[in-house]
Amino acid sequence: MVACELPAGRTEGWSLTDALYFTLVTGLTIGYGDMTPHLFSSPVLAVVIGFSGIVITGLVAAVSVQALRGAGIDPNS
Repeated sequence: MVACELPAGRTEGWSLTDALYFTLVTGLTIGYGDMTPHLFSSPVLAVVIGFSGIVITGLVAAVSVQALRGAGIDPNS
């Protein structure tokens, strides 16, 4: 996700910390709206980052549930 946003942050003129912040906020699908991409390639990369964040969040949740099941803990109780 960071590899996607660093070129977009450079084209938008953002600093490295701003680009990382935007990646984190977009990847977690929070979207505060304080930083918005304006050029054509940046919003496209932001969509890729958003979908990647959804997939990664789902994977983390699935791995966590499997770990709880393996430990004998029922996550539904």
